[in-house]
Formats: sequence, structure tokens, C-alpha cells
Amino acid sequence: MKGLTTDSCPLLLAGGLAWCLGATSWAGELPPPPSAQEAISDAELYLELVVNQMNSGNVVVVHQRSGRFYVAASDLRAVGIDFPVPVPAEVALDSVAGLHSDYDSQAQRLMLQVPPAWLPGQRIGNRSLGPGGQANSSFGALLNYDAYLNDTDDIGSSLSVWNELRVFDAWGTFSTTGQWRQQISGRNYADNQRGFLRYDTTFRYTDEERLLTFEAGDVISGALPWTSSVRLGGVLLSRDFSVRPDLVTYPLPAFAGEAAVPSSVDLFINGYKSASADLQPGPYTLTNVPYINGAGDAVVVTTDAQGRQVSTTLPFYVTSTLLQKGMSDFSVAAGALRRNYGISDFSYGKGLTSASLRYGISDSFTLETHGEAAQSLALGGIGGNLLVGTFGVVNAAVSQSTFDSRSGQQLSLGYQYNSQRIGFNYQRLERYGDYADASLLDSPYARLSQRSEQVTLSLNLERYGSLGAGYFDVRAGDNSRTRLVNLSWSKSLWGNTSLYLSANRELGGEQWATQAQLVIPFDLYGTLSLSTERNQSGENVQRVNYSRAVPSDGGLGYNLGYASGGDQSAYRQADLTWRLQSVQLQAGTYGTSQAMTRWADASGSLVWMDAGVFAANRIDDAFVVVSTEGFADVPVRYENQNVGRTDSKGHLLVPWSSAYYRGKYEIDTLELPANVRAENVEQRVAVRRGAGYLLNFPLNRVRAASIELVDASHQDLPLGSQVRHQQTGAAAVVGWDGLVYLEGLAEDNTLEVRIAGGGTCLVHFSLDAGQDDVPLLGPLVCK
Repeated sequence: MKGLTTDSCPLLLAGGLAWCLGATSWAGELPPPPSAQEAISDAELYLELVVNQMNSGNVVVVHQRSGRFYVAASDLRAVGIDFPVPVPAEVALDSVAGLHSDYDSQAQRLMLQVPPAWLPGQRIGNRSLGPGGQANSSFGALLNYDAYLNDTDDIGSSLSVWNELRVFDAWGTFSTTGQWRQQISGRNYADNQRGFLRYDTTFRYTDEERLLTFEAGDVISGALPWTSSVRLGGVLLSRDFSVRPDLVTYPLPAFAGEAAVPSSVDLFINGYKSASADLQPGPYTLTNVPYINGAGDAVVVTTDAQGRQVSTTLPFYVTSTLLQKGMSDFSVAAGALRRNYGISDFSYGKGLTSASLRYGISDSFTLETHGEAAQSLALGGIGGNLLVGTFGVVNAAVSQSTFDSRSGQQLSLGYQYNSQRIGFNYQRLERYGDYADASLLDSPYARLSQRSEQVTLSLNLERYGSLGAGYFDVRAGDNSRTRLVNLSWSKSLWGNTSLYLSANRELGGEQWATQAQLVIPFDLYGTLSLSTERNQSGENVQRVNYSRAVPSDGGLGYNLGYASGGDQSAYRQADLTWRLQSVQLQAGTYGTSQAMTRWADASGSLVWMDAGVFAANRIDDAFVVVSTEGFADVPVRYENQNVGRTDSKGHLLVPWSSAYYRGKYEIDTLELPANVRAENVEQRVAVRRGAGYLLNFPLNRVRAASIELVDASHQDLPLGSQVRHQQTGAAAVVGWDGLVYLEGLAEDNTLEVRIAGGGTCLVHFSLDAGQDDVPLLGPLVCK
């Protein structure tokens, strides 16, 4: 194509094209016309940035120079773009490799497309702990008791009363347990077993912020799966994860990916949908995996705006035997070895120090170590748990001991695997030489078992039920050997009916012991159980049992049983349970025609708090006493369930609180008089383990009245008149029909009224102090 030239006419620019009017001549090639953007040499635009089809909502200054776009680097970083290489303060978009831009002139937007890795990562699901809730404890005391009376033919009768006394406050919890025993007739107890026997006396303090618990008194040393615990009189310091119920100590899987455009993601665990979320462009990590144990498959499905789906299947393995990376668990105890526990009140022996530690080296390996030291004992060991991909967990430990100049070694090895279909566990413990630990300090001539080995297998056969098998082999310290084999099968039948079969045998014995049991639920509480069994002596025994559980909110429950077969007389059993809010009562009988036993039991607790005594069923954990400050018969709810009404002094004991759980407590004020005000009707509190908390719901009786004000001619005072209570200075405004509402009134009151339109007047009236409603007074003449 020939170019068009001119010598005398000017160029007129219109829409980016050059035209010349006048004489023309052809001279050489004409370059292509410039684009509209190139024709604008310099422009300042205000455009919204759209990154990977996601509107940022940010309008920024974009400079256009010679058809190129320039944007401040800070504006690009503000919308989440993280460049992999350094860039200047003002970025020419076409100079950055990997970045593509388009100008949408109609919508005034600048469309940017960048690699997903340049965008900020997203964490779907929050595993981070919230702020540790302050656990509460008020001053008080608790007495748990369990009184048991029994009478057996030809033996006699006796009474035993177990008790636990706790005193608690913000400084910690002091507890002591014991049992009082008394022979009534016959000779059930030896003379040295009568009277009161002390079990444990312990002081406990927990630091919730550091997850530490300190105990002093009678304590139990910490242990690992390949060590043993002993009772001490001394002190114990240990990590206490129970103070944070929201804390997951073992590693959970996380699934990562990238989204190039806005998408949604769905997570399926073992075929069940567990999470959904919306994704912005960029890398993401899914961490809201449910708390599971064993092997499984996760399917991550992403769906973009056009409905296109990408599905990824990822296997995983979760085990609670590991600790998360960097997390530690430990226990350190020191004191004197407890002797004759359950026989003597105060009997302590040799001094002992024991320590155990677990530490998460990584999310797949947890280190374990243990040590013991006494006057004649030294023991040390090391071990760990290793996650082998998705194939299970291997555990191993080795320890060395020296006791009375005799040494020995212990080796522990095991493997566990669990999935939806199969569960397998193998553990072996082998001891060599004269290996000893703290359990032998008071028995120097005894020996620990030489070897123990166990293998268990469980199979989920789905419609065909569940199958279990086990093998146990123990060689005792005296070289005797015991080997047991166990087989079991269970299956759910119609409704909730289930069938259970089992067989076990001691290898070297002559007979298999077998059992078949059919369980038939009749209703929500009642269950019938039929079974037949053959023991290792070859005797056949048939049993029938019908039981009705006690309703959770109280009531009656009972149990009836009958068994016959073999050379023994028929066995009969019957008992009745009556659970009240303040106590649980039981009575029953069991035995054969040759000897029957009759028994009765009463258990419960007595709580002393806020100068009041409350009776309840046995309280093993924390509890709360709700106070409405003297207002009686106020309904109380715990976790949205009605739990009772306050007594005549405005108290209600809620004995079901779980330690360190922030439970929700509410009061219902709808039944209160209209002149009673509640500052708060709902509170969430956490209570320390073994302690109680006095939870106050302040209620105030407000002396109030609605007053109809009229003038001397008995006409309603004008709307908007200003009212002031002379005694308190409270102000109000007259409404329709001359009505005004006032609170904080006294028995004798004076109101000063500024009448709308001019003038003032006074009103005097009296109010009954004992009224439980808001009265309507008047009409009162304002003079």
C-alpha cells in the first residue's frame, strides 16, 4: 500500500485517524494508524482494580503514558498482590512477567490476572485457640457420701460409709477421702478394718494460663504406656491439657491448594461432607477437619463461577498418640512411697522421684522419656511414637534400671493401625536381667513379668456385623506362662436389637468358654437380655435379665435377673433405684437359695455455699450455685434446659457443670413482678475442677408508677409538659392522656411540672412500699 503525503495542509486528528484535505501525492509505505490508547499521550485515570475476576473494591490512580499503564506498587500490594521479585515504586504493568492487564473503559475497571501464588494464602477453618476463659471458684465446701448396708445369710450384716470432703476457693481445692466401716452382726470385718480409714488427702492448684497443675499430699506419679505409676506422699507438677477443652493436642491433617478465580470448596471426609467455604483467588489451606482417629480419605472439591469442578482425593492418618510439633506434656513427682493403701491411714516408705516427658519433635514423631530415682533404684528410658505415612503408628522404647546393685533392661515395641474397616494393634514388652521399677521398692524379692505380648484385630463387616480377635501371652516373674485366645462377633438386628457371640480359651486348657447374648430394647429405658454360656469346666448356664434405666431427670429404675444351669443353684437378682434431686436411694437382693444377700444404698452430696446448705446427687466434677439475691421461684436454665427454680432464699444448685467448660446459665424473668429489674439474664462461666462457683443474677425491685396528671379543671395536662421529681431530680415528659411514668419513687413524693405553653404546678402523692406491680395513680390534680 502506498502512503499518502501532503506538503501544505495541516493534519486534523479525529478518533485517532489522520486526514488531509487538499493536494496529495503517494510517497512510500504508510505505517498502521495508532490505537486509541496510543493517541492519548498522557492521561490520569481512576479505575477499580479487579484481580483474577475478584472485585477488590479499591479505586486507584492509573497513569496512561503512550498506551502503557502505570500503577503504584503500594496500590497493587494493597489488593493482595505479592510480587516474587522487587519492583519499582510505580509499576509498568506490561513490564512484569506473569501479569496480564485489560482496560474496561465502559465499567472503568482495570482487569488484572496474576498467578495464584502471588495472592495471599487463605486458611479455611480456625484451629487457633481463643482467649483462655478464666475458670472461677468461690469459697465453699462439699461432702460426697455413699452409705452401703448389706446383710448376708450365715455371715452377718455391716455398714460402710464412703465420704469425700472438699474445701475450695480461688487459692485451690483441698480434698480428703475415707471410709467408715462398722460390723452390725456376724464377722464381715476384722477388728483392724473397723472404724474410719483414710484414703487420700490432697491439695490441688491449677494455673489455667500455663496449663499447669500442682498437687501436694497423696498423689499418683505420672507414667507412659511402657512405665508404671505408684502412689506417693509428696508433690506433683504436671501439664494439664484438660483446662482447655477446645485444645486438640494431636496433629490434624491440613489440605492445601490454589484457586485461580473465585470459587467454592467442599471437603468430604470418608464420604461425609464436613465443611464448605467460599474461596478468593490464591492459595488456600483447609484446616477445619473434624476430630477423627485412624486412616481415612479426604475429597476436596472446588467449583468456580461457571460451575466447573475439580476433585482431589487425599489419604490421611490421624492418631491421638502423637503430640503436635513443639507441644510438650510432662509430669514430675517427688515424695515417699505410699504403703498399705486401703489398709493403713498413714504408712509411707522410701523416698522416690519420678519424671515423664512427651515432646512433639514433629507432627509425625513424638519423643518420650522417663526416669525414676530412689535410694536403691535408678531407672531411665527413652522411646517414641512414629507416624508411618498413612500406614499406622510404630512405638518403641528402651529403658535401663539398677536396683540393689542388680541391673536389667526393658524393651517395648508396638504397632497400631485403625481405619473404618480394620483395627490392628500389636504390643510386646520384654524384660531382661533383674529389671525393676518403683513398684518393687517395698518388695525387693518380687520380680516383674518377664514378657507380655498381645495382638488384637477388629473387622467391620458392615451388613455382616463386627468381628474381633485377640491373643494374649504373659510370662510371669516366676516363669509361669498364661496364653489366652478370644474371638467375638456382634451384629445389629431389627430395630436396636443386637446379637453378641464370644469364645475364649486358655491355650493348654481343655475347654472353650462360649457365650451368646441377645439384647432386645423394649422402649427408651427398658432392655431385655437373653444369654447362654458354657464355661471352661463344661457347664452350661442360661441367663435372663430385664433392666430399666433411671431417667436422667430422676425417677425409678430397676433390674431383674435370673440364671440357672450347671451344678449351682439358681441365681436370682432384683434391685430398685430411686433418684431424687437431693439423693439417690437403692435397695436389692441377690444370691441363691443357700445364701441370699440383702442390701441398701444411699448416695448424694451436701454443699455449703453463700451461707446455705444444698442437697444433691453425688457431685464428682464442678458445680454452680445460682443466686437471684433473695428472689424465690425464679426459673433457671442450663444450656437451654430447665433445671429448676430458686428456693425461698433465691438459690438453686446446678450440679452438672463440666470443669473448665463455659456453660450458659439463664434466668427467666417473665414471671417476676413488673417492678423487678434484672441487670443480666444470661451468663457464661467456666468453673475449676472439683470446685463450685456462686453465680449471681442481681435483681432489683424498682418503685415505679404511672401517673395521670390533670389541671384544676380536671383536664389532662398538655402533651410535652416537663415533670421533675423533687426528691431524686429525675425528669420525665407528660404523654398522651396526661400520663407520665417515673421510677425510683419514695413513699412520699412531690412532682414539679412545667406546663407546656407556660406556668408551673406541684403534685403530692404517696406510694405503698410493698407493692409488687406498677400502679396507675390518678387522676392527680396539679396545683
